[in-house]
Amino acid sequence: MSKPVFLPHPDKNIKNIIFDLGGVVLDIDYSLTIDAFRNLGVSNIDLLFGQAQQVELFDQMDKGLLSAEEFRNGIREISNLPLPDAAIDKAWSAMLLPFNTQRLELLKTIGKHYRTFLLSNTNAMHMGEYNKMLLNTYGLENLSIFFEKTYYSHIINMRKPDAEAFEIILHENSIKPSETLFIDDSIQHIDGAKKLGIFAYHLDVANGEHIDKLFTTSQ
Repeated sequence: MSKPVFLPHPDKNIKNIIFDLGGVVLDIDYSLTIDAFRNLGVSNIDLLFGQAQQVELFDQMDKGLLSAEEFRNGIREISNLPLPDAAIDKAWSAMLLPFNTQRLELLKTIGKHYRTFLLSNTNAMHMGEYNKMLLNTYGLENLSIFFEKTYYSHIINMRKPDAEAFEIILHENSIKPSETLFIDDSIQHIDGAKKLGIFAYHLDVANGEHIDKLFTTSQ
């Protein structure tokens, strides 16, 4: 099997690849969650949560500093609405879309030739939902078989674009930034990786770019 080559920069000496989850491996649509909360009466949700920035409540959830109940109470507090738990959970997970089979197969292939890692800003509530989708669709309990190691913000209590979120991967796995590619769809995360000397690529999902178009096995 030919080694997959990173098409945008085939000349780079890439030995390790760090993948983002949402928007890169798993399709997400932030507008679906924003619309869902707006339909519940949270009229200012777009000012509170989005891809580029979010208020502290969501950061704390990503870092695993809040329980699901504390998060729900936070939503009720900032919205000043007595929203039911189930309604909050459904709106919060509305952004999660089905896994792409071709993309998962590509990860398997890439993993045979590179050291691959997952670094995701996520939370326990979302993890429960996308792991459920993965189990129902592919019979897999989680994404661990696709990567050498996975790093989830709510488990490591760190989130991108903070340097420590990248440094834990570099240090624990003894990998060099100059030999490492990071792929993410959020520009602020790309900037965070570049500050550490990591070669970072901004995946332009808004214009239809996906990782299955970034790699080729033809030599």
